[in-house]
Amino acid sequence: MQERIFKIDRELLKRYAEASGDQNPIHQDEAFAKSVGLPDVIAHGMLTMGLVGQYVSDWAGGSANVKEYSARFVKPVVVPANTVVDLVVIGVATEENGLYRLELTATVDGVKVLGMAKALVKK
Repeated sequence: MQERIFKIDRELLKRYAEASGDQNPIHQDEAFAKSVGLPDVIAHGMLTMGLVGQYVSDWAGGSANVKEYSARFVKPVVVPANTVVDLVVIGVATEENGLYRLELTATVDGVKVLGMAKALVKK
């Protein structure tokens, strides 16, 4: 599977907050995020997982072919102001009886942000 890079910036966080209804200030207000002990604004966990899910869906030829998908959040994706953060996603596929098991890696600056990320797809 080929590596894919998703670009995350504050504008994407704002659009995701509007679409999802998740207006938690840790995702948009730098002062608030820092006041609760975060290094800066962080991306929504479900945004990160959704981008990795897009990688899986695209590789599988559409969401209808994704049978299972799961991951654990292990590190937040920090998104400083006026910065574009690269979410790097890559997978390894193993075929089993017409289904593919995907082991996925999602990193930012070389640090894994999702753990135990895996999917089962029919292709």
